[in-house]
Amino acid sequence: MKSILKKIIIKILTLESRLVIWRHKPRIVAVTGTVGKTSTKDAIYTVFSNFFDTRKSKKSFNSEIGVPLTILDLSNKWNSFSGWAINIVKGFFVIFSRNYPKWLILEVGMDRPGEIKRIAKWLKPDMVVATHFADIPVHVEFFNSPRELIEEEQSIAYSLKEDGVLVINGGDKYGLELKSKLDVKTVSFGMEETAGVVASHLETLYEGGKPIGIRFRAEHEGSSGPIVLKGVLGVQHVFPVLAALSCGIALDLNVVAMSEAFRGHTPPPGRMRILDGINNSIIIDDTYNSSPIAVEKALDVVKDLQTSGRKVVILGDMRELGDYAIKEHERIGLMASRVSDMLLFVGRHAKDFQREINDSNSVVDVEGAISFMKNKVKDGDVILVKGSQGIRLEKLVAILMKYPERKKNLLVRQDKEWKSI
Repeated sequence: MKSILKKIIIKILTLESRLVIWRHKPRIVAVTGTVGKTSTKDAIYTVFSNFFDTRKSKKSFNSEIGVPLTILDLSNKWNSFSGWAINIVKGFFVIFSRNYPKWLILEVGMDRPGEIKRIAKWLKPDMVVATHFADIPVHVEFFNSPRELIEEEQSIAYSLKEDGVLVINGGDKYGLELKSKLDVKTVSFGMEETAGVVASHLETLYEGGKPIGIRFRAEHEGSSGPIVLKGVLGVQHVFPVLAALSCGIALDLNVVAMSEAFRGHTPPPGRMRILDGINNSIIIDDTYNSSPIAVEKALDVVKDLQTSGRKVVILGDMRELGDYAIKEHERIGLMASRVSDMLLFVGRHAKDFQREINDSNSVVDVEGAISFMKNKVKDGDVILVKGSQGIRLEKLVAILMKYPERKKNLLVRQDKEWKSI
């Protein structure tokens, strides 16, 4: 019954969303890819909101129900029947409202096959941003192959309007492949000189011997602007900024003016965020989710960091990898052992992480991780914490952070619904 009710709710909210788009005619940016969608969506909003009346997807609302919720500006009512009934009534009134945003920045994703293709049947974007498509993406266990999953993620690009713009990562082979299949205007971004919007001079910023953020320059056809992002680490945060600038360039916005918009930009929680830890430590909180390519990028950051203490790496399971799970956990475990002074693996794949290495520790769940790490943190430690959302490693971060009273604003999954799980 729950499944049937959910389908009915999705159909009604989708119909209301289509009517809203038909009546108000907002311009739409759809963000797809297997990694980096939320960070990219937020970066695009940072640029667009400085020039246009803009709305973005809340948190990671990117599914068949999440996209309509954003269009209708409604919240997730989880298992509340009365809440969804009220949502449907509110959605009806949005159709006839006088004020509506000129731009919608929509994250488009899925958990199961067919979801994005169904969205693509009715959502016709003015821009599609393809972040990156990993060779072994998360959710692959629900598909026959990684290629099938990537094609699902890419399907929204085929619903672009005739005069639409495709924004791609110039260093991503699947993005370049998508470009070759579509006869639309394209803007590329990346670290390569061949990209349309290029990042250079990337460096980590330090203060008092501790990392506090990153700095780089964004360049396009002779124009450039400095970008400083406080509170985050890694090239992972460069690409969303470049994608956002690419969208603005497609609309003839000034690069320097767009760069200035990032002065107050705050990337979303759980994505390589720098937090003060207990005992004068630093936590790199990357607990939103996990996949092989995302862990690789995070470990690259740890490898290059300057620190007075140890480099501690805590990794939880990378879930939904299907037949690739054991091999990928073994490979990532070995990679982690080469950049860390202390290793802790968490979850049912902990032994797979450990199989190729000698010196590490493992526990079965986040409660075990909390118990293990008690009294283990030393002065000057840099602690990377990363795992799939089902491992719930944000609970460990809440214990290790210096100011746990701020966890509601700084950590992922702090809603009461998540806390009850």
